[in-house]
Amino acid sequence: MILSASDTAIAQAAQALRDGQLVGLPTETVYGLAANATDDAAVAKIFLAKGRPADHPLIVHVAGVEQVPLFASQVPEFAQKLMQAFWPGPLTLILPRLSGVATASAGGQDSIGLRCPSHPVAQAILQEGLALGVLGVSAPSANRFGRVSPTTAAHVQSELGPELLILDGGECAVGIESTIVDCTRGEPVLLRPGQITRGQIDAACGRTVLDKDALTQAAPRASGTLESHYAPRAKVRLMSGDDIAHKLQALGPHANNLGVWSAERPDDGAGVLWRMQAASAEQAAHDLFSVLRDLDARGVTQIWVQLPPDTPEWEGVRDRLQRAAA
Repeated sequence: MILSASDTAIAQAAQALRDGQLVGLPTETVYGLAANATDDAAVAKIFLAKGRPADHPLIVHVAGVEQVPLFASQVPEFAQKLMQAFWPGPLTLILPRLSGVATASAGGQDSIGLRCPSHPVAQAILQEGLALGVLGVSAPSANRFGRVSPTTAAHVQSELGPELLILDGGECAVGIESTIVDCTRGEPVLLRPGQITRGQIDAACGRTVLDKDALTQAAPRASGTLESHYAPRAKVRLMSGDDIAHKLQALGPHANNLGVWSAERPDDGAGVLWRMQAASAEQAAHDLFSVLRDLDARGVTQIWVQLPPDTPEWEGVRDRLQRAAA
């Protein structure tokens, strides 16, 4: 059931987490499917509900930096600087895990992903949970594994059913998942791009963020880094704006059951559903998953997407599109 985020509903959600149940909760990035991070039996319910492999780790959401020592055995200085700069916010840090803690959430690894969300409803639930002994919540995106992430409460319910307790915090402001930085290998390593860019990370921690294949030591597994992910039912194809126009012209009246997300409206036929791609990376990220879901719901068989510029601010959007099309 979907509840408005009143004080009563927040208390109900925190108690449900304490009791080992699952809760759909809003964050500034996407909606998450939450469980008590230190209750391995509750966390197992996340994997079952999503159809997610048990060795694919989850991100643990905490109320603030004070909870980090409850999950991480050490925090490098550059990671501390990143927390100071971007928490609460859409940044996940992979840190060495405290032995015996959040084993199921870590997917069997000796590292743990931690994030402090800025959404007021998520923060309220985390604070209320702390008072009940819930030290943090594991909360991957509230959708079936590999599918399009949800950015509204209605999206969550359509994915996971009416029985799940979902708190409605409105439409997610960011719209794509958090930036993930690995802090376990001596240098900051970007595992997943997001709203927070490489340049911002560099400036905040005083080091150059590396690509995940830049070091010989293998990167830990992390959420949302599989080659194929965030995929609608329709086939996603990425191309330039000119290619979209030329292919539509070639199809002519035979362009049916086709969705297009591009910066300029093409000369389309009755069988083409067009959605405008925003000129700013921030707005396009906000719109991305909603557009894919909307076109999917309207029964298109293909979604043609104009691939945005290859510039730092667009890296998160390009990453999600490339995985959706893989």
